[in-house]
Amino acid sequence: MAHEPKTLQEAIQYFADPNNCIDYLANRRWGKDGVVCPTCGSREVSFVPSRRVWQCKTRHPRCQFSIKVGTIFEDSPIGLDKWLTAMWMVANCKNGVSSWEVHRALGVTQKSAWFMLQRIRLALQDKSAGGKLGGGPHSKVEIDETFIGGKARNMHKSRRDRMTTFASKTAVMGMLERGGKVKATVLGNKRRGSQMQEIVRENVASGAWLMTDEFNGYAGLSKDYTHLVINHLERYVQGNVHTQGIENFWSLLKRTLGGTYVAVEPFHLFRYVDEQAFRFNNRKDVDGKKLTDADRFDIAVSQIVGKRLTYAEVTGKVGETAAF
Repeated sequence: MAHEPKTLQEAIQYFADPNNCIDYLANRRWGKDGVVCPTCGSREVSFVPSRRVWQCKTRHPRCQFSIKVGTIFEDSPIGLDKWLTAMWMVANCKNGVSSWEVHRALGVTQKSAWFMLQRIRLALQDKSAGGKLGGGPHSKVEIDETFIGGKARNMHKSRRDRMTTFASKTAVMGMLERGGKVKATVLGNKRRGSQMQEIVRENVASGAWLMTDEFNGYAGLSKDYTHLVINHLERYVQGNVHTQGIENFWSLLKRTLGGTYVAVEPFHLFRYVDEQAFRFNNRKDVDGKKLTDADRFDIAVSQIVGKRLTYAEVTGKVGETAAF
C-alpha cells in the first residue's frame, strides 16, 4: 500500500483507489481495536471484498454496512475519492473553496458540490473541543464582534435609503484566547449585551483577563473576570490591551466570504464561520508546531462520525428529500 498522502496531488492519486479510501477511514474511525458494527456494537464482523462492505454476524436489520454508515457520507452515491478530495481542499484552502470550483474540479454538479461542502462544514464543527477558553493563570481572551453583509454602496438606492447602518447585516461575536483557539457565534441582526455576556460566561473560564472595546454591552463582566477595555475612538493598542488578534480572524473570515463565497445567506452563515474557525484553530498544535495539510485533513476526518445533514435540513425545507 502506498504511503499516506502529504499533498493535494498525492491525495488525489492515493484516494483514487477505493481500498485506500476504506483503509484510511477505517483506521481513523476504529483504530487498532477493529471494525465495530454501527447498529449493534458487535466486533464479530467480516469484510465482503466484492461489495466493499462489512457483514455483522449478529442477526438484525442493516447487518451489512459500509464505511459511510454513521458519517457525513451516509446515503451518498458519490464516491469516497471525490468526498475525500473535497474535504482535503476545504480543510486546507486558506480562503475556502467554492461549490463551483468543486463542481469543475471533481466533475459533480454544482448543486451536489454545494451540498457536499455543507456536510463537510458540519464535520469541521467541534464545539466541545478544548473546553472553555482562558483556563490558565492570567489567560488573556480577546472579545469582539463584527457585522457580515452587503455593502451599502452595492445596494439599489431605494433599498439603501430604507436601511439603517447595520439593518441588512448579521452580527457575529468572536472570542480568542491569546496563543490558543478562537470561538465564534452568530448573533443575528442585533447585538444584545445580555446575550453576549451569557455567551462569554458559557465559553470563557471565570477569572480570565478579558480584552474588549468600549461597547457597553460588555459592562458587568468585571464581576467574574478582569475586564480591560481599549477605547477605539482614542487608540487601538495600549500596552498589552488590544483586540488585534480577533480582528485578524475577522479579516480572514471576511476575505473568505467576500472573495470566495461572495454571497452567504444568514441562515447558513454559522457554517462558514465554523469552517474558518477550524482552519484558524488548526494552524499549530498545542506545542506551537505548525500543522501540515495532512495533519489538518487527519483532524477533519476524525470528526466525520455521528454527524448527519440531510438536504431538507440544509435547505430549511422540511419534507423535501434529494439524493446526491
